[in-house]
Amino acid sequence: MTIQVRKKIKEMPKIERPREKLVKYGPDKLTDSELLAILLGSGKKGLNVIELAKRILMKFGKDNLPNVSYDSLRHTLGLGQAKTCQIVACFELGKRFLKDKKSQIYLIPEDIWKELKDIRNHKKEHFVVFYLDARNQEIKREIISVGSLNANLVHPREVFEPAVRNLAAQIILAHNHPSGDPEPSEDDLEINKRLVESGKILGIEVVDHIIVAKNGFVSFKEKGLI
Repeated sequence: MTIQVRKKIKEMPKIERPREKLVKYGPDKLTDSELLAILLGSGKKGLNVIELAKRILMKFGKDNLPNVSYDSLRHTLGLGQAKTCQIVACFELGKRFLKDKKSQIYLIPEDIWKELKDIRNHKKEHFVVFYLDARNQEIKREIISVGSLNANLVHPREVFEPAVRNLAAQIILAHNHPSGDPEPSEDDLEINKRLVESGKILGIEVVDHIIVAKNGFVSFKEKGLI
């Protein structure tokens, strides 16, 4: 019979330890159990901290764990008061921070038209970028320029720098036409082409470019311009 020897965290290569991985690569590179292990801080007799984290996740599931009560968690696998408090406090803090966060999903051009009702009637053109994750959920949006559009006002670096900073997988471009006619101008076509090409170089897809007006919109994607 083979006896499995459980390694202590200190005996693991540094690159495999959760804290060291987080420092070197960032939290998004860690597994759920590794992130939970950092919260726990240490394991217990017979289980290192990563194995303990895995057991907790297996028992409650990652979707249910944020809502588990102190008492239920406290009596699981012999967790002490300190570890239980750390986990409960972390999830409660996360809930409070995310309470008012929007996670709007954009799937069709009309969604953008409805969302930009505040700029449809503006007398100046507003160029807006929606930064999305891989599931079409909004990470953030940003007004890039205000005024008549030209290549100087809408530069690729101004559009894509927030995309890189916020780890966006894709973007949707949008702007209003104060004239009320949503048909793209020559300048619109040139700017769109330039930004789509820049996105391809960076690996960030331009999903669509939508011109909004008071009574309608035009989607570059629907017109075959993207």
